[in-house]
Amino acid sequence: MAKVTLPIEVARSHCHGERGHDVSGSDIREIVKKLELQFPGLRERLNQGLAVAIDGEIFQDWLLQEVETDSEVYFLPAIEGG
Repeated sequence: MAKVTLPIEVARSHCHGERGHDVSGSDIREIVKKLELQFPGLRERLNQGLAVAIDGEIFQDWLLQEVETDSEVYFLPAIEGG
């Protein structure tokens, strides 16, 4: 299972403060879907201005990124700039 870490403000508002979750899935979409089943409303929040780091690589467009069974997945505030 992938180790998923959520930002503290998301964890507090949607997951009873739990930041770390072990979730199975072959891509981020599947992981988010499973998290949504446990924590209704979380999917919508994760789609609002967050990036994802998978095994140390940051993705801004992350929904279809593949995940290995031992991946570390971090949802992060999206970085903007120019």
